[in-house]
Amino acid sequence: MEEKFIAAWQKAIEEAAALGVRQRPLPDSPMIHAHRVLSSHRESDGFAALAQKGRLELSLEALAIKKQFTSLFSDEEANNALTRLLDAGYSFQ
Repeated sequence: MEEKFIAAWQKAIEEAAALGVRQRPLPDSPMIHAHRVLSSHRESDGFAALAQKGRLELSLEALAIKKQFTSLFSDEEANNALTRLLDAGYSFQ
């Protein structure tokens, strides 16, 4: 499942880049990085720019709370992601 998550995250980064949202490339240990970001108080790279463009579905936070990927993250990490998305006005469809 981690490989599918990483592939989805890479695709989201590429789609964001096509919109002009610059993000760092995935690090050598993407899952460690994802856990670190979702456990911290800071948003993922490009989160604010994606929010401005109305494209938060391309954020790490949105990927982390997708049903197929929730088993990869702790409840705390998922709650942090959900809170950030809700605070930014993310519309769940």
